Amino acid sequence: MKALFVTVVIFMLCCIAGQSCIGRYDGKKQGESNVTFSIPDTLRVGTLYSPTSYFIYREEQMGIDYDLVSRFAKEKNTYLSLEVGTSLASLIEMLDSGKIDIIAYEIPITAEYKKKVLPCGRENITHQVLVQPRKKDSLYVRDVTQLVGRDIYVENDSKYQHRLQNLNEELGGGINIHSIDKDTLITEDLIAMVSNGEIPLTIVDSDIARLNKTYYKDLDVTLEISFSQRAAWAVAKDKKWLADSIDAWVKHDEKTQIHKNLLKRYFELSKNEYHNIDIDFSKGQISPYDAIFKREAERIGWDWRLLASQGYAESKFDTTVVSWAGARGIMQIMPGTARSYGLNDSNVANPDANIAAAADIIK
Repeated sequence: MKALFVTVVIFMLCCIAGQSCIGRYDGKKQGESNVTFSIPDTLRVGTLYSPTSYFIYREEQMGIDYDLVSRFAKEKNTYLSLEVGTSLASLIEMLDSGKIDIIAYEIPITAEYKKKVLPCGRENITHQVLVQPRKKDSLYVRDVTQLVGRDIYVENDSKYQHRLQNLNEELGGGINIHSIDKDTLITEDLIAMVSNGEIPLTIVDSDIARLNKTYYKDLDVTLEISFSQRAAWAVAKDKKWLADSIDAWVKHDEKTQIHKNLLKRYFELSKNEYHNIDIDFSKGQISPYDAIFKREAERIGWDWRLLASQGYAESKFDTTVVSWAGARGIMQIMPGTARSYGLNDSNVANPDANIAAAADIIK
């Protein structure tokens, strides 16, 4: 009887465990059709700070990889736990040790990395490109052979420096390669320096160049100087079921309007949307909202003209403006911040509510 009782209890526990996976089932173990897996209650994700993968903008987490993996977790009804690594090697180490389930950062699909991880998800194809000012004179570089005799600035010990050194050998020498310590500058800083005329040329990946073109319209990033490189997310090599689940989700997601809007948000919409406008001071006012600025500035002890100048810098006093990141209203308040100050979609762009919330944030 005791043996029968134990058998019944084990059977019931197995049934309960099986029921708990309903709605969370997500694949079968490779080669074992009778073994199933489900997405865990907490999905542990690793990434790196990057202008394309993950960054914090106005106190909100952003990045195309972050947005994608957040949607994946939400649709799988699981909690997302994010770990930010210090390097690609640190992400692979976390994956290998079981500290994370997914690397939501583009790992190069090479023989070296395929020995360590299993690629999955959205496959991105990039190549290194030259960043140069848009010109029509003799200084404009139209071919890699014209790099001989030119000064190019790149991060020290980076893949860009290595590619330039190889290209320099292929061309027989003559490229003036200047390496900059990455502790003081990052790739995006070098792009800005080209735009500002501080350095003549630099090299970045095409996706980073594409994103930064939305900030700097005066740059040309069309000249490719490397072969194409495939990259994707990754999971541990023994978790093919999870890779299959991600692949299936991405395949469906890429057909949605949400995915198209996401790509447009990061890679097409200008990050400098607003143009200067002329302000007519002849009537003794700065904007149609001076009374609101005066009221709210007095409440927080500011000069009202300083508060108004912030409104001008944020939106040029346009109540309808929605930034690429989703900030809205005269003071360009981000969605998450707006909610925490009691605003919603129906009133966030209202001048009274928007400026009052901004004053509360400043206070």
